Amino acid sequence: MPMFVDTSPPGQCIFCRLIKGEIPAARVFEDDETLAFMDIGPVTPGHVLVVSKRHAANLFELSADEAAAVMRTAHKVAHAVREAFDPPGLTLLQANGRAGNQTVFHFHMHIVPRHADDGIALSWPRQEPGRDVLEAYAARIRQRLA
Repeated sequence: MPMFVDTSPPGQCIFCRLIKGEIPAARVFEDDETLAFMDIGPVTPGHVLVVSKRHAANLFELSADEAAAVMRTAHKVAHAVREAFDPPGLTLLQANGRAGNQTVFHFHMHIVPRHADDGIALSWPRQEPGRDVLEAYAARIRQRLA
């Protein structure tokens, strides 16, 4: 089954329409900068999405304040999900770009309650490049941070 990919123009994407109330949603929490709502195709009971209200396709288009607002909402909602569903684990997931498996190009974060044998697989091929290579990678990042 092909994965849904929303390629609508900014301001007309499915999340923008949902924020404007043009599409119904099971809203969980809302403030001036964010909206949290139930995922229409939940992986587990209690699966919630947190979106920035301003359209930003990905993390790189958000301001630092907007990113902080999304994390504040995710933190608040994650606590409520834990109290409501008592999952033994929880995953926060945020993807950027097609190569990152982003399917709706409006910044959002998934709050996914986790259970043993829930069918979710988050794995990647581990690489061990060695300390010198890791130090070189760190230096490249530090240079950009300076």
